[in-house]
Amino acid sequence: MISVTVICVGRLKEQYLRDGCAEYLKRISSFSKIKVIEISEERIGDNPSDAQIKNVLFKEGRRIIDAVPKGSCVIPLCIEGKEFTSPEFSAELEKISLNYSSVTFIIGGSFGLSCEVKALADAKLSFGRLTLPHQLARMVLLEQIYRAFSISNNLKYHK
Repeated sequence: MISVTVICVGRLKEQYLRDGCAEYLKRISSFSKIKVIEISEERIGDNPSDAQIKNVLFKEGRRIIDAVPKGSCVIPLCIEGKEFTSPEFSAELEKISLNYSSVTFIIGGSFGLSCEVKALADAKLSFGRLTLPHQLARMVLLEQIYRAFSISNNLKYHK
């Protein structure tokens, strides 16, 4: 099965998010090698200018790009990405596994992802038009990856 890397900007601050992510990481490990890479988040004031935001995106983007495993299918999470049902997402991961041995999902920080990171994309994923805190998006992504593997393996979890 395909190995999975999740690159995230920032650390999980809340215990309930750490617990939830740990649970899904444990469950996913039954199906796949999975690794989470946390990229440090740039610090910025409360009312940043457009130039400051652009600088944050650039700096975080460089760190993300440096962390992407070579030869991996790259899928950033962004609002302009494609929305899937859980069965469609499962089918998409199966399709990706025909051409790649690994897939890398990327979750940006508070200001999203740089254009350079999005340009690496083999596909883009969206959880809809709602904005989720990037820490919560990590747990939702891990749950959906686990659900996708459960669907592919005909387990009852999805039902």
